[in-house]
Amino acid sequence: MATYVITHEVDDVESWLSSPKREAVFGPLGVTVRTFRDPQESNKVALVAEIPDMEAFQEFMKSDAAADAEKHDGVRPETILVLSEGSG
Repeated sequence: MATYVITHEVDDVESWLSSPKREAVFGPLGVTVRTFRDPQESNKVALVAEIPDMEAFQEFMKSDAAADAEKHDGVRPETILVLSEGSG
């Protein structure tokens, strides 16, 4: 299991935070997430994601289902940044 920080912008932070879509699409992959918002009230949000199989996750993120989930949640795909946990 690897830990990643994923940041991006969304159209509506409150809608993104309350959406059940993350669990619906990531749950079957075994991915768990914690959500964060920018305290300066911008549209920037983040996830700390525990991803058991990054290859499966990356394949899923190329799918129509992933694109539909992003659209549903108002994610601005061009702003997505994925940071991996690293050790020196």
